[in-house]
Amino acid sequence: MPDQRISFKEMCTRFDVTPRTLRYYEYIELLSPLKEGRSRYYGPREVARMTLILRGRKFGFSLEDIRQWLLMYEKDGTKAQMGRWVDLANRQLKELDDQKAQIEATIAELRKMRDDVAKDLS
Repeated sequence: MPDQRISFKEMCTRFDVTPRTLRYYEYIELLSPLKEGRSRYYGPREVARMTLILRGRKFGFSLEDIRQWLLMYEKDGTKAQMGRWVDLANRQLKELDDQKAQIEATIAELRKMRDDVAKDLS
């Protein structure tokens, strides 16, 4: 079986993250690379976890939520993990809907003010 490990530099390149970000994810135990001397190598498990971490960040989940969610798989299995993900997704969707409503209200207010000022200039 071919060696499926990738280096620290390759991991940064593949996921377009800085070395500092990758080291931080290791520090907070989101990732656990194999260490050989000063070198770090990432296998399929770590690549999959990084994919999930970045997807979670894209959706606005906190790193602590992501860490707890990843730990759940190891402790309780896939079904519990997926149930927790649904709960997190519902919470995040509500938060995003609230933010969207605030942004839409701000846009409407700004447009009205702009139109009023433009009207006064005419």
